[in-house]
Amino acid sequence: MPMKPKLVEAFHAQIQAEFQSAYTYLGMAAWFMENNLPGFAQWMRFQWEEETLHAMKLYDFLHNRGEQVALRAVAAPSKKYTTAVNVFENVRKHEQMITKSINDLYELALKEKDLPSQIVLQWFINEQVEEEAQVMEIIERLKLVGSDGPSIYLMDRQMAERPAPTAGA
Repeated sequence: MPMKPKLVEAFHAQIQAEFQSAYTYLGMAAWFMENNLPGFAQWMRFQWEEETLHAMKLYDFLHNRGEQVALRAVAAPSKKYTTAVNVFENVRKHEQMITKSINDLYELALKEKDLPSQIVLQWFINEQVEEEAQVMEIIERLKLVGSDGPSIYLMDRQMAERPAPTAGA
């Protein structure tokens, strides 16, 4: 059963949002590298990779439903950060925006009675709960250690331990 045009358009917007997320995280990785925090940079590069996998999951879903994918441009990421906690506060705001976007897309899939879309979007809803919780934990840890050099250095080493995303991400 073909998807309704309004729902296809909303999926195109979500694909663009996921690629924008990836680009945003890659910009944050660059900021961390420029500030001698390679563990945080690696964490952000893995986040870039994960967001790209999310976009491709939606891309493949549309193709599997027989729809054409219309890719949209992404904007240059900001590099106006001041501290590690400032970067992660921006991540938190960004993830909250993505959560709202996915929830709105799910509501549209409900309204359009598109069961396959609801199922794939349920995965994204669960993923966003994990994403926001993970970011809040990092923010709390950053606030705990403050701007103390040795503490940030140790946390940077811990951030480097994040495993690379898998195709199921």
